[in-house]
Amino acid sequence: MDGLLGRGGFRDAVFARDGGACVVCGAPAQDAHHIMERRLFTDGGYYLDNGASLCGEHHLLAETTELSVEDVREAAGIPESRAVLPEHLYKGRYDKWGNPILASGLRAKGELFGDPSVRKALGAGGALGLFRDHAKYPRTYHLPSSPGAGRGDRVLRDASALKGAEVVATVKMDGENTSIYRDHVHASSLDGGRHESRWPAWELQARVGHELPEGWRVCGENLYAREARTPTRSILGRGDCGG
Repeated sequence: MDGLLGRGGFRDAVFARDGGACVVCGAPAQDAHHIMERRLFTDGGYYLDNGASLCGEHHLLAETTELSVEDVREAAGIPESRAVLPEHLYKGRYDKWGNPILASGLRAKGELFGDPSVRKALGAGGALGLFRDHAKYPRTYHLPSSPGAGRGDRVLRDASALKGAEVVATVKMDGENTSIYRDHVHASSLDGGRHESRWPAWELQARVGHELPEGWRVCGENLYAREARTPTRSILGRGDCGG
């Protein structure tokens, strides 16, 4: 990832790189467009490789997601290896507003989906009909001193916000993250199939799913499968829950 720029420096750097022209059509640029929405970043996302010079027409198409983030990056000459994502998102495909794009081409609801301005932009581009009602469980961050943080885990850079606050410690069983809805079950991936290790979760949903209010989701750890010959109990853990 290239260095973080200020707001004015971002516009100047993006326009300088692109010669002041829209990277899509070559018309005079009007906007230094954030390829991934700046509100998804804790630092504002003012990175050169998260910017592209766009004319008014193509800026609107990018905002409504009719022009994909991949199309914008390619037009700006930004290779996927330099694609800038907010650090709390998993690697994968997203639209401009941080909504995950599934292998089927449908989309899952991201953290900004409920924002009126985001829904207005998605509606203007006709994308609202592409969304499923299910959502990917977000990353859980490790504390800076956590001994259990692995290579692919996210770690808090600074835990000072916890100073003086009440902290409740719970035991989290380590299994496969599972989300149960009124009408559906999925693991970490929304595209996952019905593997035999997920049968207990599907059976649980069949028993209690009708009791969940519309739009609610219960999250937990599926501990049915075995890993590295370590026996586990056939239960759905209570490590996480929410609605």
